[in-house]
Amino acid sequence: MANSLWASRSREVTLRSSAAAREIVSACARSAGVFLRDVGNGMLEVSHNTLALLGFVLAASVLFIGTRADLRHEVEARAYDWLQARQLARAEPSTLLAEELSEPDAVSRATAWDPKDLNRQQAAVANWLSRRYRVAPEPVSRLVKEAWEVGDKAHLDPTLILAVMAVESSFNPFAQSAVGAQGLMQVMTKVHNDKYEAFGGNHAAFDPVTNLRVGVQVLKECIARAGSLEAGLRFYVGAANLPEDGGYAAKVLSEQQSLRLVASGKNVPLRSGLISVAAPANPTTAPAALPTAPEVKTDSGSPSALVQPPADAQRIALLR
Repeated sequence: MANSLWASRSREVTLRSSAAAREIVSACARSAGVFLRDVGNGMLEVSHNTLALLGFVLAASVLFIGTRADLRHEVEARAYDWLQARQLARAEPSTLLAEELSEPDAVSRATAWDPKDLNRQQAAVANWLSRRYRVAPEPVSRLVKEAWEVGDKAHLDPTLILAVMAVESSFNPFAQSAVGAQGLMQVMTKVHNDKYEAFGGNHAAFDPVTNLRVGVQVLKECIARAGSLEAGLRFYVGAANLPEDGGYAAKVLSEQQSLRLVASGKNVPLRSGLISVAAPANPTTAPAALPTAPEVKTDSGSPSALVQPPADAQRIALLR
């Protein structure tokens, strides 16, 4: 009987202990749940307040920057630079190099003209010169167009201007003689530096259009000094006081005659020889002849090479 009573009490104690343990675990769980809910609500409240504060700061910043054009431009520039840097970082080396070397406005420096935009005479001359001297038609077309426009202003036949360029440089804008005659028309840059001041300086001698315009001024002066075209060409090449000019004037006049025939629609062989022509009696309305000045050749053999004689500055100023 005693054993049975003791066993009953033991089971009762065990049940009470288990119930107490379950109650403790349940209380701990409820406490933990309350704590977590409080923490979550607190974090949510803080997040809401933080986001509201950030939104307020962002709105104030946008409003402030919007009223300041300088700050707005700076922000836009920084954002663009950042996006461009990210794009370049992902680009291939060849693409990156092409991006660094690109210059969209470079075409504005090109001396070129669409041959289709020339009139019939000009297009025929440009095409013939392009094939004869093996140069691209676009830059030659630009020079032909310029020769027509400048020739009209200077009262010179445009085919004469083009013939001088052909004989002097074969349309090489970077040609230079032993004594410094430079560019398409082989103008003595140092002698005629005053003429290049209107174009920004002597380096403009290597701009084809500028060299053409300055060369026309020099050619016009030479013809005015000599009083005739053929004599003016002798002045231009620096052989005014020499027995002969090495055939320079004949070459220019022959080339001019070929260009005239081409402009008139005639078929002229690309490698034709010299055409025997007589200089026009009065090719241009020439002003009164200026005083002549001695000009001598060098030993270089170049028809454009001149030696400046030890003369006064007035005589040197009219040398090529």
